[in-house]
Amino acid sequence: MSIAAISAPVEHASQAARRRRNLALMLAPITLLLGIFFVVPLGIMALYSVLTPGLYGGVEWSFYPYSYGRVLGAPLGAGEVFDPVYLEILLRSLKMAFLTVLLTLLISYPAAFWVSGLSPARRNLAMFLITLPFFANLLIRIYAWMLILRPSGVINTVLKELGLIDKPMMMIFSEGAVVIGLVYVLLPFMFLPVYASVERLDRSLVQASADLGATPLQTFRRVILPLTLPGIIGGSIIVFIPALGNFVVASLLGGAKVLMFGNIITQQFLQARNWPFGAALAMMVMATVLVMLFIYVFKVMRSDQRTAGGR
Repeated sequence: MSIAAISAPVEHASQAARRRRNLALMLAPITLLLGIFFVVPLGIMALYSVLTPGLYGGVEWSFYPYSYGRVLGAPLGAGEVFDPVYLEILLRSLKMAFLTVLLTLLISYPAAFWVSGLSPARRNLAMFLITLPFFANLLIRIYAWMLILRPSGVINTVLKELGLIDKPMMMIFSEGAVVIGLVYVLLPFMFLPVYASVERLDRSLVQASADLGATPLQTFRRVILPLTLPGIIGGSIIVFIPALGNFVVASLLGGAKVLMFGNIITQQFLQARNWPFGAALAMMVMATVLVMLFIYVFKVMRSDQRTAGGR
């Protein structure tokens, strides 16, 4: 056996080790950042959720898993009672988060196709206008919606001047107002991933589908939708997570009438000063998000396996 034949596997292994080392070095900063600012706070939150509430706030360092029982019904200690109102608020938050995802998608999907068909100069202008709200403070934008939706706001004033209504409609401090605010705030987070998928769409496949006799609906269902699905799923996840835990929009546009899970968590930490219960509620939101992410990853893996099997 020649020296070249012996040294080739050794050199290949050395190159693979070098690539792994370079990859580890490149990932080290973001791994350290996530470890310090995400994993460690999440671990502290999980620990606090099973500690005893302090008499004047904070925690006492003794095991107390009964905070979860107030929401789930078990386990329950002597001083804890199951209250179904927390599950009702969680279900309401899930409903409003899903509705926000649906509405942002219905707006972003056709808009992405329209923007992708513009000339480069107009496309850049449209992208700038879509991202322009990021340059304004969130509270200012929500207060603007409060001025629009209140009884003496722009909408009621215009409708009254046109004679369409006799008395102002109560639009603010409702679930509809909160959904409008969430859609307005989170719309760019849906548009950008969807637009990226639409921009990468091979238009020749769409033309080929039409040439082969497919109807527009068949072309959309079998060609366009599967190719743009990664952007739809990515945007849905990016919108759903902040929509589920948002409390600023619900506080300002929903008031005391529309409470979301984020509002309950904020109240437990800042007003009731029941840190373990607030941590338990936060962990439940995190668990809900992780379950949905795992379902998404599982479906993607199943889809990839079916695609690989078909090949």
